[in-house]
Amino acid sequence: MKAPRKITFLGEPSRLAEIRDCAREFLAGVGFNEEDEARIVMALDEACTNIIRHAHEGFIKPVRLEMKWLKDRLRFVLRDYGRTFVPLTIPSQDIQVTKPGGLGVFIIREVFDLVEYTPQVRGTRLTLEKRLPASRTQSSL
Repeated sequence: MKAPRKITFLGEPSRLAEIRDCAREFLAGVGFNEEDEARIVMALDEACTNIIRHAHEGFIKPVRLEMKWLKDRLRFVLRDYGRTFVPLTIPSQDIQVTKPGGLGVFIIREVFDLVEYTPQVRGTRLTLEKRLPASRTQSSL
């Protein structure tokens, strides 16, 4: 079982590569195939990008990412201190539309089994969960 991992970083686009690397390191050996690992990393990158672009409104504020291995799933929690996000204000994106932008929330919802936005006094807490492959639950290790 992997130990939980917590990272606090300044919400700057230049930090996204570091976050992707940390996520890949955390996912290594968990049991996902290469494609699923890449999709999880991409969705986490989209979530971080959305925080930087939209919640921080041009200001550089801290973001915390917690990664935790539970019995049968992985949990990722992103906590930002920007503008509160209400997902109902984002219209559904037609996947067939080829204009840039607007697919981040769609990708996140497609990749993760649980996507939960919890407004905070300042900012938002985003909880993302992904079930482990059946052969790799914590009890089987």
